[in-house]
Amino acid sequence: MARTIISTDQAPAAIGTYSQAVRSGDTVYISGQIPLVPASGEIVAGDIEAQINQVFDNLEAVASAAGGSLQQAVKINVYLIDLTHFPLVNQIMADRLNEPYPARAAMQVSALPKGVDVEADAVLVLD
Repeated sequence: MARTIISTDQAPAAIGTYSQAVRSGDTVYISGQIPLVPASGEIVAGDIEAQINQVFDNLEAVASAAGGSLQQAVKINVYLIDLTHFPLVNQIMADRLNEPYPARAAMQVSALPKGVDVEADAVLVLD
């Protein structure tokens, strides 16, 4: 099956040897998004809530560039430096996504790129 590389300037440019997303058939694999503001390439100002929201803004931008929406996510992985922020992730996801919610994993990690506190990736299945 052919692969299509997804790229948009509405989400941060890749900072390594990866694509923002890859589509294969009806499945879109979105690379990990950190809370970078696309226009500036800088980490979003504010607290962990601002960081989590920026991560989901970036995921949504890539999903849109792939011809879909984060509502079509079947799996989201969330990486946190401090797992005490997990309830805030739940709240933000509940505000942004409709039921049925995607499968999800959340894990505490020791470090993330650019010293941010949160990263997330997603897998979508387009209708």
